[in-house]
Amino acid sequence: MSRTGGGRAVARGAFPGGTAAGGLRGGAPAPARGSFGRALGAAGVLLGLVVAIVGVALVHLSQGTSGVGAGELIRAFLGEEVRAGGVPVDEVFLSSRLPRLAAGAAVGVALGVAGMLLQSTTRNPLASPDTLAVSSGAYAAITAVAAFGLPLPSGLSGLVAVGGGLIAAAVVFAIGGKGGGTDTTRLILAGSAVAMALDAVTGTLLILFAENTTGLYAWGSGSLAQLSIDASVRAAPVVVAAVAGALLLARRLDVLRLGDDAAASLGVPVAATRYLALILAVLLVAAAVTLAGPIAFVGLAAPVIARLISSAVPSLQRHVLLIPASGLVGALLLLLADVGLRAVLGAQGAAAIPTGIPTAVLGGILIVVLALRLRGGAATGAGVRGTARPRSRARFVVVVAVAAALLLATAVVALLAGSLFLRLGDVGLWLQGVAPDLVARALDERTPRLAAALLAGAALAVSGAVVQGTVRNPLAEPGLLGITAGAGLGAVVVVTLLGGDRAMLVTFAVLGGLATFGLITALAWRRGFVPERFVLVGIGCGYSAAAITTFLLLSVDPWKTPRIFTWLSGTSYGRTLPDVVPVAVALVLAVPLLLLLRRRLDLVAVDEDTPRLLGENPARIRLLGLLVAAVLASVSVVAIGVVGFVGLVAPHLARALVGSRFSRVLPVSMLIGAVLVGVADTVGRTVVAPSQIPAGLMIALIGAPYFVWLMRRSRP
Repeated sequence: MSRTGGGRAVARGAFPGGTAAGGLRGGAPAPARGSFGRALGAAGVLLGLVVAIVGVALVHLSQGTSGVGAGELIRAFLGEEVRAGGVPVDEVFLSSRLPRLAAGAAVGVALGVAGMLLQSTTRNPLASPDTLAVSSGAYAAITAVAAFGLPLPSGLSGLVAVGGGLIAAAVVFAIGGKGGGTDTTRLILAGSAVAMALDAVTGTLLILFAENTTGLYAWGSGSLAQLSIDASVRAAPVVVAAVAGALLLARRLDVLRLGDDAAASLGVPVAATRYLALILAVLLVAAAVTLAGPIAFVGLAAPVIARLISSAVPSLQRHVLLIPASGLVGALLLLLADVGLRAVLGAQGAAAIPTGIPTAVLGGILIVVLALRLRGGAATGAGVRGTARPRSRARFVVVVAVAAALLLATAVVALLAGSLFLRLGDVGLWLQGVAPDLVARALDERTPRLAAALLAGAALAVSGAVVQGTVRNPLAEPGLLGITAGAGLGAVVVVTLLGGDRAMLVTFAVLGGLATFGLITALAWRRGFVPERFVLVGIGCGYSAAAITTFLLLSVDPWKTPRIFTWLSGTSYGRTLPDVVPVAVALVLAVPLLLLLRRRLDLVAVDEDTPRLLGENPARIRLLGLLVAAVLASVSVVAIGVVGFVGLVAPHLARALVGSRFSRVLPVSMLIGAVLVGVADTVGRTVVAPSQIPAGLMIALIGAPYFVWLMRRSRP
């Protein structure tokens, strides 16, 4: 086991090739200057990557919507005057093909080098601009500038992205733990939560300022489409300078492989090196986001592939060679993704699909692969039973009474508040069937919305309580584990491809959530249950499911994208009572079952040995509990869309108030979850009426800061 300056053990095997965390072989120093043969081997790898990029670039230039193929381009280069649709071929080349190719190469190099810097300085195999929220921060900053119509010269948009990326990265590293962020699960959980919060901010701005942010949703998935080569020309000096700065840090990064204490004893300023590397990485990410939007996971995949190659070519393990190799791999990956997308969908069909979508799918798969190589270690944070002290029965009764009163108050306010404010007397008249038409219509709309919000909140809270207990991680929840993303994907398949009725929507949402849960379970349990592995596999599956959902939204009917995006962001808008029935039925069946299992769930939340000593099978109990949690999370998507953080906040507050016993956590979590979503939905449809902010975005804006506080509180 290698050790960091904070004295934390890092699981060996987290990187490909059996290397220690960060891809370093047992913490051994980088190889010294090798023989001529070794140098030639490294040069051969770099040259091979360049040749591969050139080959893919030639294919890339032959693709496009204008119908200009390789033959026409060759003839034009030979001096022949060739036209396509009345437009000279050289104009097509200079105004469309070359700018897209240049953008792909520049963005790929920038993200590849940025990912290498982040992984090397954190010694974390899953660190990347995406998992550390750097891309989300840059995207949120640019969206905010566009939403509020701030006059900003094009040359300064990159500075806005830099600022957003730096703030996001600072928050993630501040809460990610000691040792420079080497705790894999904590750092990725922190990055995922901050990214979700920033995405919620971005989504809110996209909805409230739709006119000012037109086109930013598709661009937010990463698009190489360019109007000219000017943007690439402006980004090139930044990328070149940042890469040069990274190369100057190469020797320090080599020494950091030994661990913080050893590096410091050899004269390396550890903190300064990390800060410089982070600033350079953010500069590269900002340049890439400004040029093409936040293209996902190239910054994760490229360094991993480069290190895989270096395991076969040891001389490549020195950062002075590994950094350019990672940049070249990034460019190759991105160009291959763009070529493959247009080859499969055709140039016209691929025009509406951002290049970042296939890279996001592959990135999610890569997270899963790396997570499966992670060996068991210490649990992340405190166990769920260690997060709360025992509470008295009287306290439990008082908490339930107060929570029930808050729930009743939430329901009353939700019925009265809106674009038209009502009085309690109006509700009485409506119940008697004699209310004026305007009042009746308002309450007819608000009642099913209220029911959807309260029941979905309760279902998500119960799901989160079960997930946290069975996984023994107080920071886990259905949204972060990808279950709700899978359910959302199932629902979107019906809406975009099948056009089915409500029953089909419910069925596919539940099947999508269960399929995602089944996949996570099958992968994470291959070599025994490890909580960290389960969480990371869930995060990876969630990323891939979300990317496929975006692909369907943009490819089938782009005109429906804003409406479906609003629904996926979590809203009760347009809900009817039949939409609420599946959630109500699921709760009626699930809650008694979970209460019957309460003692067994309490045992599983302690450790693996205690249930076995008492004759229980922890794997069977855990599987049954997670299955129920997956069903509840899936049906909640039908009622209110994809809502995160409720399954995190409600159970944690419940344990803090009434202790860890599941028989008490369950009812209190249900009440708190219902109140949270009810309040979020009411505020979202009232505060900016007649416009509305989806409840899921409101919850994320509240839940993410709470998550940050919780991680800071549980930091070792």
